[in-house]
Amino acid sequence: MTNETRAVGPDTSSRRRWVSLGAICTTAGLVWLAFADLGVAIPTIADDFGADMSSLSWANNAFSLVTGALVIAAGKFGDVFGRRRMLQLGVLLFAACSVVAALAPNVEALIVGRGLMGIGAAMILPATLALIPPQFSGKAQLTAFGVWQGVAWGGQAVAPTIGGVVTDTVGWAWLFWINVPLGLIAYAVIRSTTPESADPDGSRHVDWLGLTTIGLAVFALLYALTDGPSAGWTSPLIITLLIVTVVLGIAWVVIESRVREPLVDLSLFRLRSFDGALTANLSMNLSYAGLSYLLVLWLQNARGYSAVQAGLLMLPAVVGIFAFIPLGGRLDERLGGRTPVLVGLGTMVVGFLILGPLNADSGLWLVAAGLVVIGLGLGLLSTPISNAAVGEAPASLSGTAAGVFKMSSMVGGALGVAILTAFARGFSMADSENAIDTAGLTPGDVDQAHQALVNSSSFADALASLPADLRDHVTAAAIDAFSTGVGRTMLVTAAGMLVATVGVAFVWPRRRATVADAVTLHGVSE
Repeated sequence: MTNETRAVGPDTSSRRRWVSLGAICTTAGLVWLAFADLGVAIPTIADDFGADMSSLSWANNAFSLVTGALVIAAGKFGDVFGRRRMLQLGVLLFAACSVVAALAPNVEALIVGRGLMGIGAAMILPATLALIPPQFSGKAQLTAFGVWQGVAWGGQAVAPTIGGVVTDTVGWAWLFWINVPLGLIAYAVIRSTTPESADPDGSRHVDWLGLTTIGLAVFALLYALTDGPSAGWTSPLIITLLIVTVVLGIAWVVIESRVREPLVDLSLFRLRSFDGALTANLSMNLSYAGLSYLLVLWLQNARGYSAVQAGLLMLPAVVGIFAFIPLGGRLDERLGGRTPVLVGLGTMVVGFLILGPLNADSGLWLVAAGLVVIGLGLGLLSTPISNAAVGEAPASLSGTAAGVFKMSSMVGGALGVAILTAFARGFSMADSENAIDTAGLTPGDVDQAHQALVNSSSFADALASLPADLRDHVTAAAIDAFSTGVGRTMLVTAAGMLVATVGVAFVWPRRRATVADAVTLHGVSE
């Protein structure tokens, strides 16, 4: 046995651990709300700050970019310095930096505030997952992971509704102010109920080279994806960033395989169930984050719904998520994680295909049906992938495993927003190009119309010089192009999800992973 601090306590059946779980999940919920609630406020922020789509994409992505770049390091630090300690520090930092975003006078300050919040989020997410195995085991552990995933996906699903209500009532700044009291309450409960957990044999050496390399690789990739649509995919900057991403990624693997005390023990990736869960997690976060971002924009700017209405119309996904999360846990217990994950991914493919015919005149039943089916898929696979990625990892590496797992979530989400937005924008610009370019606008107005969010104040300003009837014609053409562009993007996403499903089936072994597998691969004794 190692000296790994499991810290379950003398009475593992007490209510104390469930109170602890409630506080842990509250902090994770705040992070996932922050990840998804800004999208519905984007049109309002665009009007307040006069910002274009590129700047708004950065405001949305800054949070997940920083979190994704730092979450592996935060998971490792939790193993060494204490997972509860990292969680508490992260909650305080997250709440404090929310104030910076709330007080932002312009979009640049908002980007900075969201980025700083990402540092706190990076500390929170791996710690909340890594603190579950020390307190729960067996069926209770599956239940705890199911609760965590329910909060994570539920938070993302209801975030547009919450964001819409807050934006339309007290203002979008309160999306950040609310983190302060909730964060402080969660901090107090965690401090009094959650036992500390760490690896007492872990070295306090920091692999700064590995940390810097992976952080810069993630930053370069997301910068390229965010700025690519406006700068052009063939621009020297974007091509350079993509090359830098590949070079740094390869360098990171070489560094981690050779240093004595790496940031990430690469033996973790020899667990094939971990690799399968990681691939599935990246895929589902990429697809759902991009879907949520685009659908909210479509509902508000193409269909004219308010922020509150757009948020409410995203709720059908919650039905599927909460209906099938318990089933996913039961299937994992009986069959292992592979089967429910593959079925869940396949179900999501069907949901995206349902949304493929989307256009400016589509009925809301189409959106609701697609969201429900996608939610069913998410519910099925959420608990199994968490259990495979964190619960089946060696106990001494649970923080690191959780960090890698959540990096795939945050990077996947940021990639989803960037990639799906790029596809939708490319389809939309191709379809609306003729109407905008031949309307008689100045070159500057044409460029502004292409860059602006359709039907936003910036878009209207670009068309202000046109006669009313021509202005209406160009606006209608842009809305039609944006709508069909979103639909085509859903079909592209379905194809990508199908490829991911095949990849997971290939990587994830049919045999259930055991503790002995993890011990043998890691070279330690439990």
